[in-house]
Parts: sequence; C-alpha cells; structure tokens
Amino acid sequence: MTLVRSFGLMSLLRQYRKPIAITWGLVLIENILLALIPLMTGRAIDDLLAGGVNTLFVLAGVLVVLTLLMVMRRIYDTRAYGKMRVGMGLDVRDSHIEQLVSIINARLNMARELVDFLEEQIPELITACVQIVIALIVLASFHQWLALSVFSMSVAVFLIYTLFHGKIYRLNSLLNGQSEKQVSLLQSGRKTSLLRHLRLLNKHEISLSDTDAVVYGLIFLVAVAAIIFNLWIATQVMDVTAGSIFSIVSYSWEFVQAVFMLPLALQSLTRLKEISDRLNSNQKEDDLSVGVMYDNV
Repeated sequence: MTLVRSFGLMSLLRQYRKPIAITWGLVLIENILLALIPLMTGRAIDDLLAGGVNTLFVLAGVLVVLTLLMVMRRIYDTRAYGKMRVGMGLDVRDSHIEQLVSIINARLNMARELVDFLEEQIPELITACVQIVIALIVLASFHQWLALSVFSMSVAVFLIYTLFHGKIYRLNSLLNGQSEKQVSLLQSGRKTSLLRHLRLLNKHEISLSDTDAVVYGLIFLVAVAAIIFNLWIATQVMDVTAGSIFSIVSYSWEFVQAVFMLPLALQSLTRLKEISDRLNSNQKEDDLSVGVMYDNV
C-alpha cells in the first residue's frame, strides 16, 4: 500500500478518487430522483382524476429505481469507506511510529473522522445543495424578492460562521490536544491526574457546545427574518392564492433547513483542518509527561 505523505481531505480524494466519485454520483442521482417525486406525484394525481394510470406507473417505477439505488449505494459505501479507514489507519501508524502510544491512539481515532466526513456529511451536503437550487428556482418563479431574501440569508449565515471560525478551530485544537494525553494518563495510574484530564475534556467540550449554541442562535434569527419577509411579500405584495402562500412558506423553510447544513459542514471542516494539521505534524511532543501537563491547570 502506498504511504500517504500528507493527511487531509484532498489527500483522500486523490488516493481514492474512483470509489468516492462513484458513491457521490449515486448520491446525486438519488437526490435528483427525490426532487422529482413531488412533481410526479402531483401529475399522477391529476392523471388518476382524469381516469388515466400511466403517470402512476411511471411514479411507481421511479420509486422502485430510487429504492434500488439507495440500497446499492449503502452496500457499496460500507465497503469502499471501510477500505479507506483501514488504509488511513495504517498510514497514520507508519507516519507516527516514533510518537508515544497515547498520541498514535488518539490520532488513529481522529483520522477516522476524515473518512466519516466523506461518507456521512458530503452526501448530506449534496442533498442540501439540490434542495437549495430547487427552492431558489421555485421561489424565483413566484417572485424575485422571495429568492433574493433566502439567498441573502445564506450569505449572512456564512458571515456569521466566519466570525466564529478562529475560535472553533482553537477550541478543537485544545480538545484534540487533551485527547492525545489520555492513554498516557491511564498508564500512569494516577487518579488525580485522570480526574483533571477528564475535567479539561469536559471544559473544552462545553466551550465548543456554547459556541455552537451562539452560532446557531444567530443563524436561526436570520432564518426567521427571511421566512417572515417572504410571508409578508406573499400576502402584501403578490396576488396569490392560499395554496401558493403555503408553497412559498414551505419552500422557504426547505431552503432554511438546507442552509442549516452549511455551517454544520463548515464546523466539521474546521475540526478536520485542525486534525489534518495535527496528523501532518510529526514532531516528538516532549512535554507530554504526566507531571508536566498540568502545571498550568
């Protein structure tokens, strides 16, 4: 097996580009078919009311194909990404062979997060992107201001996250650094040192959680403003039916749900950037001794 000289998402994409391209392609096809289901369902209803059944059979066929695709992709994913985790684990071991066991153990777990992101969160991002595009098209078909408001909301979401990016990176660095010390502390057998370690882990996790709460609180306020604005446009500026108003609010909320995936992905990317930096740094950490690590606690 070829040794990976650097660790990160781009390295994984280059090394395993074929299986990743296959699974992402299947995800994209799935979501396109899913996006067509509501439209095809509406046409099937109209066809049935008119006495026809052809569109219903087409809808049933699409649903069967969609089901087969979803099953096949998950079967393929498990094997493809499992192979990546094995290869990544061996590469981390070989690249950090001179590090303490505590550091190697922690970094093996961290490395798995890179593969987990490709397997779990990228498909969710693809789903979100498809939903965003469809929602924008539908809202723009009603009124350009509807699409402009939700687009502005997505820009505000990125700006909010940018303000907190540095802090999130720093907190992840503190959390990962503390995690690397756990095995050494367990081997030392000192209960007081382990207690301090666990408290520090808890402190960093709380800080991350509090930061997340503030970020998502701000994002939710922006999302509420966009939905309220669209509701006002639909009822005060446009001449539409109650059903159209329902559609406008529904697609606005669907856009909001999809956009909420973006900061989740950005937060994960921030953590993975810190992990990649850590995996690519092979210096011996001389200050890891149990007696020194808590001097400043």
